[in-house]
Amino acid sequence: MATSEKDNGKNILFITSTRIGDAVLSMGILKHLIKENPNAKIMVACGAVSAPLFAAVPNVVKIIPMEKKSFSRHWVELWLNCVRSHWDIIVDLRRSGVPYFLSTDKRYRSKKTKELIHKVKQNADVLGLEPPPAPYIWLADEHRNGAKKRFNKTKMVIGIGPTANWRAKTWRIENFIELVKRLTTMDGIFPNASVAVFGAMHERNQALPLIKALPDVQCIDLVGSTGLLSTCACLERCSFFIGNDSGLMHMAAAMGVPTLGLFGPSRDELYAPWGHQTAFIRTAVPFDEIYPPDFDHRNSDTLMDTLTVDMAEEAALKLWNKLHKKSAALATASVGMPSTDIL
Repeated sequence: MATSEKDNGKNILFITSTRIGDAVLSMGILKHLIKENPNAKIMVACGAVSAPLFAAVPNVVKIIPMEKKSFSRHWVELWLNCVRSHWDIIVDLRRSGVPYFLSTDKRYRSKKTKELIHKVKQNADVLGLEPPPAPYIWLADEHRNGAKKRFNKTKMVIGIGPTANWRAKTWRIENFIELVKRLTTMDGIFPNASVAVFGAMHERNQALPLIKALPDVQCIDLVGSTGLLSTCACLERCSFFIGNDSGLMHMAAAMGVPTLGLFGPSRDELYAPWGHQTAFIRTAVPFDEIYPPDFDHRNSDTLMDTLTVDMAEEAALKLWNKLHKKSAALATASVGMPSTDIL
């Protein structure tokens, strides 16, 4: 395996994604590197928007937030930050040329592929890891303590991620309102549950109709009010998460929350939420047929309309029952009793 020996004091350069979701999907590789090199000093180069995700990672001595610049000057600046050091290991998930111009013992660089292989598997293949290490997010006590204060009077909390980085893959907000209403009624699967609404500050207008539709006593409004790691700590306290294909969805899955992803004009083969407690549901129109001839992602309305509330409710129920069935099987197996199908 690429990094099997546990050496002390290694210098490792880890180059990862600009987008939050892709950065989260790469963090299992980082966890593997730390496990195999427990005394290493790690420099992380990533996009400015995803940089806060790495603030609590052990062994990370420097984070370089990269802003895209004309004529690829951001790569030149990264090289200037790194050229004075010798790197024992360089892992480049961005396929840049920087590793070829640095002093290093081991260089690992992702390769472009047209195959529909999940991003977690693609990242693992860079180091030849099987099975792929699952995404993992490190938190500090301050993040969990802050989340505890926001959730201290609630037990069951459903997390909702009603936004995304482009409109076409955003389920209509009225669908989220209806779905939440169904799931939290007395005969729903989460009766009287609180609802935590997540999103960035610039997405607040998108999420506001859902926030306003919820009674104050039921709504935990987290849109734009927390940093990335504090958001992860809040997600960790949720019993279930439903959201569009987005960084939030991947953060929820990485925190071990049962996660249902909603897909339309993006590839679930590449970006489905990762983990045994996750599932996805996509539009009735398949990906290969979903884009209109005149599609423009800057101006397009949602392409998610063939994903109905009934479909999403059924998928949530299926995932919840599957997890409870698994829990029941483990519980009865631990005392030598046959498992009971709770469906």
